[in-house]
Amino acid sequence: MIERYTLPEMGQVWSDAHKYELWCRVETLVLEAHARAGTVPASAVGPVRSAPPPNPEAVAAIEAVTEHDVIAFLTAWADNTEPRSAAAYVHYGMTSSDLLDTALAVQLAEATDIIVTKADRLVAALRDHALAHRNTLRSGRTHGVHAEPDLWGHRVADFAFAAARSRDRVRRAREAVAVGKLSGPVGSYSNIDPAIEAEVMPALGLRAADAATQVVMRDGIAEWVSALAVLATVCEAVALEVRHGQRTEVRELAEPFRSGQKGSSSMPHKKNPIRSERICGLARVVRSYVTPVTEGIPLWHERDISHSSVERIALPDAAIATDYLVHLTTGLVEGLVVDAARMRANMDLTNGLLYSSGVLLELVSSGMSREDAYALVQAAAMDTWDNQTPFRDALLAQGKSRNMAIDELALDRAFDAERYVGRLGGVFDRVSRLT
Repeated sequence: MIERYTLPEMGQVWSDAHKYELWCRVETLVLEAHARAGTVPASAVGPVRSAPPPNPEAVAAIEAVTEHDVIAFLTAWADNTEPRSAAAYVHYGMTSSDLLDTALAVQLAEATDIIVTKADRLVAALRDHALAHRNTLRSGRTHGVHAEPDLWGHRVADFAFAAARSRDRVRRAREAVAVGKLSGPVGSYSNIDPAIEAEVMPALGLRAADAATQVVMRDGIAEWVSALAVLATVCEAVALEVRHGQRTEVRELAEPFRSGQKGSSSMPHKKNPIRSERICGLARVVRSYVTPVTEGIPLWHERDISHSSVERIALPDAAIATDYLVHLTTGLVEGLVVDAARMRANMDLTNGLLYSSGVLLELVSSGMSREDAYALVQAAAMDTWDNQTPFRDALLAQGKSRNMAIDELALDRAFDAERYVGRLGGVFDRVSRLT
């Protein structure tokens, strides 16, 4: 992921320097376990533990010759070990993927913890915003068209619950990826005792794979990327709502616009929803990694490396992009400008049409058949659409033309916006309990 969208904490998790620190940690824990078991000389542990991790440049220089990253790492680390002969016992009984998959599992767990922490803040921001606007009337919309009166807080409550569910999916996916293996070339423990794996994995905060070939099966990693994609897409849903709300013709919502900020190089009046658009774009990036990562589940026999090149790009990018866009979405919600007066004024744009469902039910309750009631209300609505006739006037005119008396008190009830949102208290009670 480019530096522009990489936050420091998540960038550190996926840095080469941190990767090699983790590789050293895994190898050292394995060496210590071997030494306790009497498999290797105990005298090798101290020098290896004291050897600093190799720097990425040293590993890269060796890999340019060997074309094998793990061998390059082991050689560069051995160069830092004094005496160098102690390094002979590093990687004892292991295959490259024992190291790679186990260290990757630690990285994935670390990345997940960062994302979940940020998602907690997003859920809280959405919860608080929903509660702050539990009485803010607006036009509910379906297909982009005014439907019935609604509350802005109700719309945001839906986002809050979706964000909470998505966060919890990511949290569960952490369990699926926090899995390592130390079972040798084809996973048969041919040159390494299962007791080593059982001792090392808890020290890394991992569990051992129930079974493995040369690699850990990629279904858990596919689940993890899919969970990130869902979380990213919920963030996109929030951002899309803001983009619609900030359109000039709507103007109910606006992103925060700081002093000194510029919206356009040519049009000084512009305030563009750039954060929301960036969130929507990055969500596409995260989703795009689901298929290639999932295709890493079927591999040739005990293993090929067709998954490796994909994961080197996809896993850091998915984590970094999700981390960034969750952070961006939280800031968007916390700074969102809501024009409650504009929301209320927009409810009148269609001359009362958004009360049609209530009118229909009032007519049915008065004894009119649903078919007749629907025909009357729709005819009045078309008059309002076409001629800008106030909907209430059009209804009365349609009733008169059909010799159908319409109760004015019933229309009062139908045209009362509060009537449509009076039963949402339970939703806000539930959202108030979100953590």
